[in-house]
Amino acid sequence: MGRRSSYLIAAAIVIGAVVLATFLVSLAPEPERRVPPSQIPYVETARIVAGSGSIPVYGAGTVRPSAEIDVAPQVGGRVVWVDPGFVSGGRVAAGQTLFRIEEADYQYRVREAEAAVADRKVAFLEAQEDAAIAQSEYERYSGRPGAAASLGPASRLTLREPQLEAAEAALKREEARLAEAKLALARTRIKAPFDGFVREESVALGQLAAPGEPVGRLFAADAVEVVVSLSDADAALIPGLWATAERAVAARVIADYGGVDYIWQGHVDRAEASLDEGTRTIDVIVRVPDPFTAGEPLEAAGGLLSHPPLLVGKFAEVAIEGLAPSDYFQVRRAALQPGNEIWAVGRDGTVRIVPVRVLQRGNDEVFVTGALNRGEAAIISGLQFATSGMAVRTAGAAAQ
Repeated sequence: MGRRSSYLIAAAIVIGAVVLATFLVSLAPEPERRVPPSQIPYVETARIVAGSGSIPVYGAGTVRPSAEIDVAPQVGGRVVWVDPGFVSGGRVAAGQTLFRIEEADYQYRVREAEAAVADRKVAFLEAQEDAAIAQSEYERYSGRPGAAASLGPASRLTLREPQLEAAEAALKREEARLAEAKLALARTRIKAPFDGFVREESVALGQLAAPGEPVGRLFAADAVEVVVSLSDADAALIPGLWATAERAVAARVIADYGGVDYIWQGHVDRAEASLDEGTRTIDVIVRVPDPFTAGEPLEAAGGLLSHPPLLVGKFAEVAIEGLAPSDYFQVRRAALQPGNEIWAVGRDGTVRIVPVRVLQRGNDEVFVTGALNRGEAAIISGLQFATSGMAVRTAGAAAQ
């Protein structure tokens, strides 16, 4: 085979390969044509709502009793009776006797004081009679002819006035001792000063109680308090905070029981007149009346307890009814950008950066004032930074 034949065979092979490749390419499926994705960023938005009514002021604190005292006898002696209800966790009524101290010694003192008063009454009556006789005698002798010039004016001692005054003072002293003895006898019965609950007690039959030594602790049942620490900016939203003549500002106290939030109605009772030195906040005291018989579920679902009490020591959240500005907006908290800005999206799909003043921050929302429009959308996610006039896509635009 010559060189010419070799070239012809090589050329035939190349031509065959080209034909085969062309044939195979013609059999391949047409590639799917796709529209290139838009370069305009997609963002999530939330509606800007025009605010109405009062702005809530949020806070939290621990529930504490409105009044709490130590139970201690004012007189000493052996304990002879203890009320069965005077136990830790028990409820007591105002005027209820909690326990009694042996009365015998104090009854003897009352009898002794009564006898001393009776004796001094006799002495006082005798002194009155002696004074009356002395006055009568002086008038009788001074009426004789020439006696007035020799007798002169009667002295107080002659008329027995000092003796009468001394007898009267002695009677009053013994009456005071009798009153003291009766008071000590009455104090052998230790009574509850108000309706409340027993936090703790340490008294038993036969125990020797010393005057002034605490044997228990009570707290009032008529109301509890929640101390809420607020910044001065939040406190400024509470109307008439330090004005005693203003109406009571309503507040809601929310606490969790068994995974369900329950609510109690209360009001702002007062505020401290000084800042906390450590936190530089203002302590606002919210008072909740009748906390042990109220409590409604915040949502309709309810829980295991239909009406749980607001227990002392419970951590609770508080929402206070604040001021009601004439023009403000309510937006999702995620829409508030650093520097207190809202990135609003207009109808043309462009971003408008609006500086705002934050009135209040809630858990999921913020209350602001600024050049916003009702019904506008605010960007809550999808952008790390934005510029005015920047085009964006929203869920509404994507659906069109």
